[in-house]
Amino acid sequence: MYQQQSYSWEEDDFHRPTGSKKGMLGRGVYLSCDLKKASRYPIKTPDSERVVLMVEVNVGNVIAIDHQGHPRQKNWHDRRFKESYDTAWCPPDCGMTRSGMEEDCVWDPSRIKIVKCIAPITSYNANEEERGGSRRRVGVWP
Repeated sequence: MYQQQSYSWEEDDFHRPTGSKKGMLGRGVYLSCDLKKASRYPIKTPDSERVVLMVEVNVGNVIAIDHQGHPRQKNWHDRRFKESYDTAWCPPDCGMTRSGMEEDCVWDPSRIKIVKCIAPITSYNANEEERGGSRRRVGVWP
């Protein structure tokens, strides 16, 4: 899986993934198996300040949140319910994301191990690939 963040090369402020307080699935660390999706974030950050973390995740107990308004959309991790989950997963093309790409949210950041830091796919790289050029290929981590 991949997690995205901004990075200041001057300050060397690369850091462990931390959870978002807001999001369509509530609080947690947002990840994707799709490198193109991870490369888009943070949205208002210049390409030169973006990095993508290839991570290994112990997803634990997973719930599929497959439509807007799902009864567990924001409380999937809440132990007050009959069953709590470690990860919420939005399948591709289910109507949860504007892009139609899958997304995961992991409640506990300690379940995430950084494997390596890679360059995001920029629009320049994507255009070059479409023209038959080469770019570094990165496999999806299970």
